[in-house]
Amino acid sequence: MRMRSGKETVDKTRAYSKKFVRYREGAEKYSLGLSKFQELAKEAGAVYKIDKIALVNCEIFERYLETFRA
Repeated sequence: MRMRSGKETVDKTRAYSKKFVRYREGAEKYSLGLSKFQELAKEAGAVYKIDKIALVNCEIFERYLETFRA
């Protein structure tokens, strides 16, 4: 098993604390497939389109995820 350097750990932590993420980052962050993450983000109303870039608001997405809590 490979040990992470301090910089890799900081970068990973910073990525997970972002308010807005792109689809690929979000799918990795929430351990979902890319298509499923896109679908859920759109249902949550958490997608912001800026020119040709789609950003997902993690705060809105997480509130939406909480509605599935059993």
